[in-house]
Amino acid sequence: MSDDTPAQAAAFSDGLFDLVRAGRTGAVLDQVDSGVPVDLADAQGSTLLTLAAYYGHADLVAGLAERGADVDRVSGRGQTPLAGAVFKQHDEVIRVLLAAGADRDAGAPSARETAEMFGRALPAD
Repeated sequence: MSDDTPAQAAAFSDGLFDLVRAGRTGAVLDQVDSGVPVDLADAQGSTLLTLAAYYGHADLVAGLAERGADVDRVSGRGQTPLAGAVFKQHDEVIRVLLAAGADRDAGAPSARETAEMFGRALPAD
């Protein structure tokens, strides 16, 4: 992508985030394995992992975490991937993120606070 124009780079990035939203695990991980930064973020500060968690794609979340994605990176809205998964009630994603070491208290509101707001409990420490 080094020779791409800013418009081409933006189109590539937008397309990659669309693949994340659609849960295209293989296609996204192939791009990361080919050199796309694992913590690539969109204009709102949401990373590939943030969106994968929010949209409930546990396999993609696991693959990104295995490749070193920051499981506690806070988006431009102050939310971590774990808090997003809690908000959307994606229990398998929550388990994957906790197994990858996600901090229940990172972000604002944190995953713990988000769970409390909705009368839910996070899996035990």
